[in-house]
Amino acid sequence: MEDTTQDIAALFTRADGDYLCARWGRPIVPVVFGVDDATLAVFKGAIEAVVTLAGHQMAETDPELGANLMVFFCRDWSELPEVPHLDDLVPDLIPLVARLTQADANQYRIFRFDEVGAIRAVFVFLRLDDHLAEVSADTLALSQAVQTILLWSDKAFDDTPPLAMVDGNAVLRPEIAHVVRAAYDPVMPVMDRDASHALRLAARISRVS
Repeated sequence: MEDTTQDIAALFTRADGDYLCARWGRPIVPVVFGVDDATLAVFKGAIEAVVTLAGHQMAETDPELGANLMVFFCRDWSELPEVPHLDDLVPDLIPLVARLTQADANQYRIFRFDEVGAIRAVFVFLRLDDHLAEVSADTLALSQAVQTILLWSDKAFDDTPPLAMVDGNAVLRPEIAHVVRAAYDPVMPVMDRDASHALRLAARISRVS
């Protein structure tokens, strides 16, 4: 599929009609809670692959938070309030757990931003219900990695997921990879609320694809 400005704009146009694209403004330091070492390695590998695709950086520690991309696995949302100090990072944790439980959700992401609007932290919550339990660690890890490398629209992947299956393996759809690379071009802003941003992304993609 050929990238068009309209397609790209849809990825960052929220349900309320506002356009917003933001990328990380600092190196990414991931940590994953609630999984074994093998799954941890898969997640860190997927994050590193997407960070490399973007031309961004990872680091061993974040000077402000220690880790700034935190992934929490649980079997039930009621487990989250039991995580030590999580309520310090997510002050509205109790009402959030109530909303996620009521919605029967299996995943949720919270983005935090710095003073210029760049991403400074992401908290990912995954509840291993029957659906997620059937998804391979590789697919789940890559899906979360791409959905946290940029602030996408809240409806960006409602119709078409960011991944495709090729020979039984999950891969990033080429048009999404193009957008990630273009958004991290050094001349592009770390955050933009103007839809003309999509036109600039499309121009960069057309030059390299």
